[in-house]
Amino acid sequence: MSNGGAGENPAETPARGPLKESGDLRAAVEQWRADAQAASLRDACFSTLGGEELPQICLPADLDAAGDYLDQLGLPGQFPFTRGPYASMYRGRLWTMRQFAGFGTARDTNERYKYLLDHGQTGLSVAFDMPTLMGLDSDHARSEGEVGRCGVAVSSLADMEVLFDGIPLDRVSTSMTINGPAVIILAFYLAVAEKQGVSFDKVSGTLQNDILKEYQAQKEYLFPPLPSMRLVTDSIEYCTRHVPRWHPVSISGYHIREAGSTAAQELAFTLANGFCYVEDCLRRGLDVDAFAPRLSFFFNSHSDFFEEIAKFRAARRIWARHMRDRYGAKATRSLTLRFHTQTAGCSLTAQQPLNNVVRVAIQALAGVMGGTQSLHTNSLDETLALPTEESAKTALRTQQVIAEETGVANVIDPLGGSWLVESLTDRMEALAEDYFLRIEEQGGVIEAIEKGWFQQEIGDASYRLQREYESQERIVVGVNRYVESEEEGKVDILRISQETEDFQNASLAALRTRRDERLVKAALDKVRAAAGGDENVMPSLLDAVRVYATLGEITETLSGVFGDWQEANVF
Repeated sequence: MSNGGAGENPAETPARGPLKESGDLRAAVEQWRADAQAASLRDACFSTLGGEELPQICLPADLDAAGDYLDQLGLPGQFPFTRGPYASMYRGRLWTMRQFAGFGTARDTNERYKYLLDHGQTGLSVAFDMPTLMGLDSDHARSEGEVGRCGVAVSSLADMEVLFDGIPLDRVSTSMTINGPAVIILAFYLAVAEKQGVSFDKVSGTLQNDILKEYQAQKEYLFPPLPSMRLVTDSIEYCTRHVPRWHPVSISGYHIREAGSTAAQELAFTLANGFCYVEDCLRRGLDVDAFAPRLSFFFNSHSDFFEEIAKFRAARRIWARHMRDRYGAKATRSLTLRFHTQTAGCSLTAQQPLNNVVRVAIQALAGVMGGTQSLHTNSLDETLALPTEESAKTALRTQQVIAEETGVANVIDPLGGSWLVESLTDRMEALAEDYFLRIEEQGGVIEAIEKGWFQQEIGDASYRLQREYESQERIVVGVNRYVESEEEGKVDILRISQETEDFQNASLAALRTRRDERLVKAALDKVRAAAGGDENVMPSLLDAVRVYATLGEITETLSGVFGDWQEANVF
């Protein structure tokens, strides 16, 4: 098999100028439009999920005439990175196949991780249960009935030790989806690395730690916005200095989209949040080229195939331009937006769940065609319960089929140059820039959160789309058209027993009896002092988890300093 071939080297390819709309082409188009007007159209919605009207066809004139090729597209791995952050893209290395997994106890999830790694997964992604996400210990009164149900229960360093038992943290990259108590979970993870004898400079992975979108969409915040921002910046500062291969924040549009936003809102709000983190780090005195290379992003891939690809491409271009022109970044890695993708959980249906395999495959393909760096494919049963082993394996196989059988990984940015994709990319960029101006008019991201502006924008978009589904202007197969009886769509699901919660609580009680309470109290006092002062909280958090202070105890300590927060009611 040859790796070469005529025309593969751009230097050997005769240069051709951009295709122009000649007089002959314009005449042909005018005639075509006249003919097309006489043709009947099927009864369907011809706009994107975001509400953008689509032309019948796209022509060269539909592209942004203001920029030339290198300014608008460039080459892969070169500014403005529209065509990809790396020169070789998937020809050099496939995306990381990182299935989101977690359920029951740490031991249960550890076994699932080893199963997925044995079946070809190349990175781990931790799903935590609701008590953990809210900074509560498993035996807290508010945790009852939720322990291990929607993810793994992690209340202390002891749980984290079991979660990664037999998994070398210097060889496996881990992503952890948690926000409010993210800095505490990071401290647990780093302490496990220490116990494995792995130095911090060899630890790699990503912490979601994106608190701004929690106020905008997911609502799993613990403290008011300003002290929460301080914790994020503390973690960025600490990792920049001590954990250089770690991404301390994954700026996430995923949950903004899951809450009902349009693709353009997901793009704009996510990047606006990213700029807000950059500005806070600059105020801290950090050099932009020291921390920006460690910022990563997390996007949703929904069902509107071309709109999603355009969104991903526009994201890279916008980030590169703002980082260079607005924040003075110079390093190439500071300008390159790298992102993880997850297929759209909100698109999955309980009705005819096998249809979800098809939805996920198309959404995953859009993520790949858009140039993602890592990918999670949802399982067919996730709208009903946590995935079974079999459905999780099918979701992983979906990625492997795309990578190995379709050929889409063999060409960089295979839809680049498509008049439709390029015009949608330009449109996405313009919509995002308009939103940036509107956010500034609100006083910035924090002020807009406090006013409830983001929540209102997302709510309005969600309401519009739901009305379109209910009126059947938009079709969801198996839900509002091609409907079958409920019995025909049933699948086996994973169920978490009460014994899981009982075991977890007994383990936590045993931990409290064997640890040194004097050391725990002293460590929590140091956390309180650090939170109330100007010093970075990460060193004190590490000291606290090393003596087995629990997640809930540390959260309560921080809450005593920072207080609570109630969002504005805008509905």
